[in-house]
Amino acid sequence: MTPKHVSVLLDECIEALHIKPDGIYVDGTLGMGGHSEQIAKRLTTGLLIGIDRDETAIERAGKRLAPYGDRVKLVHGNFSDTAAILDSLGIEAVDGLLYDLGVSSPQLDEAERGFSYMQDAPLDMRMDGSASLTAWEVVNRWPEGELKRILFDYGEERYAPRIAAAMVRARGEKPIETTLELVDVIRSAMPAAALREKQHPAKRSFQAIRIAVNDELGSIQTMMDTAPDKLKPGGRLAVISFHSLEDRIIKSGIRNREDGCTCPRDFPVCTCGFVQTLKSVSRKPILPSPEEQAVNPRARSAKLRVAEHV
Repeated sequence: MTPKHVSVLLDECIEALHIKPDGIYVDGTLGMGGHSEQIAKRLTTGLLIGIDRDETAIERAGKRLAPYGDRVKLVHGNFSDTAAILDSLGIEAVDGLLYDLGVSSPQLDEAERGFSYMQDAPLDMRMDGSASLTAWEVVNRWPEGELKRILFDYGEERYAPRIAAAMVRARGEKPIETTLELVDVIRSAMPAAALREKQHPAKRSFQAIRIAVNDELGSIQTMMDTAPDKLKPGGRLAVISFHSLEDRIIKSGIRNREDGCTCPRDFPVCTCGFVQTLKSVSRKPILPSPEEQAVNPRARSAKLRVAEHV
């Protein structure tokens, strides 16, 4: 049975991309293919390229997108390599780029993947099963200072020093092997007041470790540095993020391409060589409607930013 997944901000993404029947589009985070399906069904002579580093996702999405035949091409790869992937396919420029940076529901719901703090599983958390770095390696071998850094920076966990120290103490006795073992270690490090909060005590730590394992922020930065250069004039970039660290990189990446001139404000003309390549479609991010949030609670923290190539 294929796990259920609800695509976030689906209508808003399709509207933002201004899909042309003969256009070329990239879904850089294919997932279960929900966004891709809506793009593909609007194409006639156009092409959709779906990219994902999770081979299971490619297999499942491939079945969903099979009815669209030659309109769809799926590639196993990291979304950070979008520009290189397009070059390898002989595609100079595209009409739209879409990235949904969230962890897909199947990855969270399938216990054996090790993403969930609600089910017991080996410490894995790899989006690409062929990658070498796992959550086990991070939890059991990274220095305490590095653990503290990622918990604070990536998870915005205010108890990062206590949790990192607890992880080092626990692994000194025996390796931390499973997700629920790690949850117990995290709980043991947190004060009683924190354990009474509505949010699960391990949520921020698991987010931080997942980001570290998959180098998610580095991938986003590389994508923002390179992928927009593959847009045609008038082409659209649409990116959905789920926490402030991601959104900050996206917002900054668009701003640097929109208004990156370093000349003093009193200069009559630009002499620094800046050339604008992106223009924000809206200054504020697009948020899911109350109706969508009610149907899909995982959409609550989503933000969609859209920019156009100029």
